[in-house]
Amino acid sequence: MEYNGGLVIAMKGKNCVAIAADRCLSAQHHSISFDYQKIFEVNPHIYVGLPGLATDTKTVAQKIKFRVNLYELRENRRFRPKTFGSMISNMLYERRFGPYFVEPVIAGIDMKTGQPYIANFDILGCKEEPEDFVAS
Repeated sequence: MEYNGGLVIAMKGKNCVAIAADRCLSAQHHSISFDYQKIFEVNPHIYVGLPGLATDTKTVAQKIKFRVNLYELRENRRFRPKTFGSMISNMLYERRFGPYFVEPVIAGIDMKTGQPYIANFDILGCKEEPEDFVAS
């Protein structure tokens, strides 16, 4: 079965970020749902959007939640956006021979510096950090 989801976009401005996604889930040319979640909260300052194959979206979201909880317990602090981006990149690269069919987009504010941060990744974990916006 091919249940695919569409688009996530993130933008950054002066001391702010925005992330948005469509909520459509479709299979080939048929709409299955118009209330499908693609954006997940990592912590109050970081969000990740996961467009792509629906089953992989759920799997990656669960793995992210697990790794974030483990990091916070071990380090006794929250992820910073760049560190979270490196974790996503490593997680996707680990599966390079059987990749997850998602192209994550992250948006966040680094609470130590106040700087906005956005990034997107391909299915192998290659990270891009644009200066203005990203769509995946």
